[in-house]
Amino acid sequence: MNFKDLERLISQDETKSLELKKSTGELKEGMRSACAFLNSDGGILVFGISPSLKIIGQIVNESTRRDVAQIMSGIEPAVNPVVEYIDIPGKPGFQAIVLKFNPWVYGTRPYTFQGKPYYRVESVTKVMPRDLFDERIMQNRPRKYAWEMQPAENIRIEDLDEGRIRGAVRVGVEGGRISEMSLHASLEEILEKWELLENGVLNNAAAVLFSKKKTRDFELRMARFRGTDKLHFIDNQRVHGNFYELMDAGMAFFFKHLSLSGEITGWYREEHLDIPVAALREALINAICHRDYEKYQCSIGIAIYDDRIEIESPGLLPRELTPESIKLPHRSYPRNITLASVLYSTMVLENWGSGVKRIMDACKAEGAEEPSWFEETGFVVVSFPFNKLNGVEIKKNRGNSQNEPQNEPQNEPQNEPQKRKLNIEDIVKSNNTISINEIALSVGVSRITVKRDLKALGIKWEGPSKTGHWVKKEKEGREGEYYDTKKI
Repeated sequence: MNFKDLERLISQDETKSLELKKSTGELKEGMRSACAFLNSDGGILVFGISPSLKIIGQIVNESTRRDVAQIMSGIEPAVNPVVEYIDIPGKPGFQAIVLKFNPWVYGTRPYTFQGKPYYRVESVTKVMPRDLFDERIMQNRPRKYAWEMQPAENIRIEDLDEGRIRGAVRVGVEGGRISEMSLHASLEEILEKWELLENGVLNNAAAVLFSKKKTRDFELRMARFRGTDKLHFIDNQRVHGNFYELMDAGMAFFFKHLSLSGEITGWYREEHLDIPVAALREALINAICHRDYEKYQCSIGIAIYDDRIEIESPGLLPRELTPESIKLPHRSYPRNITLASVLYSTMVLENWGSGVKRIMDACKAEGAEEPSWFEETGFVVVSFPFNKLNGVEIKKNRGNSQNEPQNEPQNEPQNEPQKRKLNIEDIVKSNNTISINEIALSVGVSRITVKRDLKALGIKWEGPSKTGHWVKKEKEGREGEYYDTKKI
């Protein structure tokens, strides 16, 4: 680089990959930016530039070079950047100091300066968030230390769903991804082939995929909210189970709350919902397969609003991908390689790195609006908006529409009415201004049945039809507590 090159470089002012300092008196601040470059897309640090973008340089001697080398030793892992000294015309002995830093490479440790990690946001250097730092540390571990490869606690082979495993093998054989010999293999041989069993010990990946034991570590939260925020819900569920059980529960929740055409037979069927089934299924598969399971206090979530569906999964996007670039062709960066490998072999995953494309293609094929991806508080979220122009309308209050159930089956099981009443009571507790129509649609019964159940529960409407609310009468006839939920 010569002086003219430097002039062209600084003419753009500071950017995500360029930091300008007046002199080495700002070495410490400069090294923070250097650390940020190393943790981001690389960059150039220049000393000898005035705030007005004039190249002023500084006297550079052995002491200056020693100071630069010494402070760079505070960056870990150690780095060896390209350093250039640019002479300043008309100022003998004055030089600008240019340091070039390489970008971060996926799978390597995050860099720190004096014990703190930094990263770059536009032209600003910031301390790296803990979530991102932990993510980088995890990516740097050898695969044998990955969470999915660690021994599963209190899970034995007899705790696995052998029928589900054998069924997955058959699907893989039919799809040409598993040898026919596996049809006659022992359960232990299958698990060892899939790297789910080693020396008689099952790993966490085996538990996620096939465990029959219910654990809070494998949870799916599902909620149907009224409106466009999380203030008021009309359905709220939590289920625990293995991969297949969470998939079944999640897809059933979509079928319950979205407009459906076609027969509901399972999450492998090609049904037509407000959002394409294939897109929702692929997004849920990705959420379960690629989640960060080390965040044991977090769980996967499905949220259905009046204007969108959001599926969130603990973790962050791989460093190579952004919410924008993830929609473009890209390589596969599976967080849980063993999980992904088994799901690919058994035809659940179609191709490596093709999940997002399949989601986009499914939406395009059915004229649905394009989904978006973003990161929020340690979660990756995919959001499916409803395309109102194409007649997409989520199930909500439809008055006395033809979609309202008119009559319930006459041979209803004896315990079903009590379950329904408890469900209705929970719905009213969560929203004390909900309409009878909305309750009927939520639980799948007629208005008459809802009215009868409300009466049996001692719940009545108090006040004007538009501004009143539900209250509960105690047996003695006194007013019970008001269900304290803000009006929708």
